[in-house]
Amino acid sequence: MKILYCGGGTMGSVSPLVAIHQKIVTHYSLRITDYESLWLGTIDGVEKQVIENAGIKFESIESGKLRRYFDLENFLDIFKLIISFFQALYWIIKFEPDIVLTAGSFVAVPVAYAAFFYNVPVFAHQQDVRVGLANKLIAPVTKKITVALEKSLQDFKKEKVVLVGNPVRQFPSRELPVAIPTKIQFPNKFQISNFKFQNNLPVVLVIGGGTGALIINELVFQSLSELTKFCNIIHLTGKNKILENYSSLITRYSPQYKSFEFLSAEQMSEVYQVSDAAVSRAGMSTLTELAYFKKPTIIIPIPDSHQEDNAAYFAEKNAGIYLKQNELSPEKFVLEIKNLLADEEKRKEIGEKMNKIFVDYSGDIFLRTIL
Repeated sequence: MKILYCGGGTMGSVSPLVAIHQKIVTHYSLRITDYESLWLGTIDGVEKQVIENAGIKFESIESGKLRRYFDLENFLDIFKLIISFFQALYWIIKFEPDIVLTAGSFVAVPVAYAAFFYNVPVFAHQQDVRVGLANKLIAPVTKKITVALEKSLQDFKKEKVVLVGNPVRQFPSRELPVAIPTKIQFPNKFQISNFKFQNNLPVVLVIGGGTGALIINELVFQSLSELTKFCNIIHLTGKNKILENYSSLITRYSPQYKSFEFLSAEQMSEVYQVSDAAVSRAGMSTLTELAYFKKPTIIIPIPDSHQEDNAAYFAEKNAGIYLKQNELSPEKFVLEIKNLLADEEKRKEIGEKMNKIFVDYSGDIFLRTIL
């Protein structure tokens, strides 16, 4: 079986497809003895390292952005889309996939149409509450559209849509010992050689999204003096998203504040488990992992984007605390975290309700649909 995966630019369109690849390799290797995979992604996106680490061959193609507003770059991107269509067609003819799997992203649009032109079935996965423009454009040429949320069933033709939940990538070690040590070491190649806290204060995980969020990073730095009075911070900043003018502050509070550009799946497994609460953007892949581990989360979506719909959906189900970025101050940010940590029952309730958002995390329904 040959599967062509396509997505990138951000990790949102990558994570569920990596999860499906892992599912095939680990759980179906005896039945699917002839499995080949290829990934078509963006030239300068963040996905290449993760995909190659998962054992999938990666090739990049041009990717134009389809903007819904006037911009001179729209004219240039028309030519990029034409180029990317023929690049995609080249790889489809060369690789001869049995199926194409996408989860949105603009790089997937020309690939889907090239696959349709070559008579290869296309499956598109819809994670977000609001249907993205890429999936709207792909929908006419899809064989099936898999959706993460029951609410999304109404957004596509009945004969095409299948509710599958949202697959979560495999974590090497989900369960920690019953007695969790207060000093947990992480082999880390980024800023510090090991990771450990010297106290028993609660741990808050801050995630700015796959590419990082300067505004959330700055909010954390401005709040460090207060936050470190009652909690420890594990901060995923995104690549090159630490502001130089806060370097002395980071050093000063390092006993209770640890920042990383990126962590491996094994490291994230332990981070998710030792964290008592999280602060996150509203990308659905990240929210899915937090929901899988039942982590009560303060959700700060990117303003004026599909993430606001995701955050509102979680908040409506009491499965997260929705805070608007433009209404936040360091004082309010600190207060929201303090209040959440102080209410153990509320944290447990939010975590449980987050976990129930998705019907499946294993990828079983998704993979059965493909097979």
